[in-house]
Amino acid sequence: MASNDTYPRLLGDIGGTNARFAWQAHAGAALSDIATYPAKDHPTLLDAMQRYLREHGKPQARWCAIGIANPVTGDHIQMTNHHWSFSISAVQAALGAERFLVVNDFTALALALPLLGADERYQVGGGEAIANAPIGLVGPGTGLGVSGLLPMPQGRGMLPLGGEGGHVSLAGADDYEDEIIRLLRHRYGHASAERALSGPGLVALYEAVCTQAGANPQARTADEITAAAVAGSDVHCVQTEALFYALLGGVAGNLALSLGARGGMYVGGGIVPRLGQRIAASNFRTRFEKKGRFEDYLRAIPVFVVKAAVSPALVGASQALDNL
Repeated sequence: MASNDTYPRLLGDIGGTNARFAWQAHAGAALSDIATYPAKDHPTLLDAMQRYLREHGKPQARWCAIGIANPVTGDHIQMTNHHWSFSISAVQAALGAERFLVVNDFTALALALPLLGADERYQVGGGEAIANAPIGLVGPGTGLGVSGLLPMPQGRGMLPLGGEGGHVSLAGADDYEDEIIRLLRHRYGHASAERALSGPGLVALYEAVCTQAGANPQARTADEITAAAVAGSDVHCVQTEALFYALLGGVAGNLALSLGARGGMYVGGGIVPRLGQRIAASNFRTRFEKKGRFEDYLRAIPVFVVKAAVSPALVGASQALDNL
């Protein structure tokens, strides 16, 4: 257990849409004073953090950590899907914190996966997770997060991955998907997985589906597209949702093969958990397993959808302070 000399802690989960914060008073304490702020309402990350401390009457935090939807390659952060830009050391100085750790948001989420309770996830096919085996993680939200956990030698815990797997090239499984991806590639230059498997990606997929069908797409948000798909009120939205789950299954299966994720594949992010059990009724699992000679290998791997009420990445941020 971590020393109380590192508390209290300010923890954050920073996405392109929302900034979530929590407080941890002492070692072993549950997270408290959890709050979510729209990122667009704040000029900077520091403004959002200071608002949180002010509104919740918190003292200066000794240690801070955030998971952020962005690569972390040095002191300067320029968010990919939001306008925030900051220096890690400058924010630390402004907060007066002894330590300020910034990791990728899916690195933080990955660290929280082994701590999820049975009521904070549900399984979509597969068998039993293998103990001490690699774990994969993918999650469509404002962007597409990808991470995982790799077991360290001699049972010394799990090592989280900090990569940008959401930007790998998207691959189709049939001529129709190839045509949709061609349209995305024509539009963006590079058809990454995130270009289809994210909130903006849902809109881009819908527009490509309409274009391929010779129809004029309506001006719809991602929420409107999924609502129309759920209601069955628009054939192109229904097709978009089906295509979304198929492509997500393919990407998740690729990651499971790459990591050897026999400890399970997890699906997080803001889109899939919000839509409840629709992933289970889709062709996600079929496409997850449809990898030729390795279908049997993938058929055994369980997929879990993260459905925690409180962002597990906040817990993961605290874990990062203890382990990274």
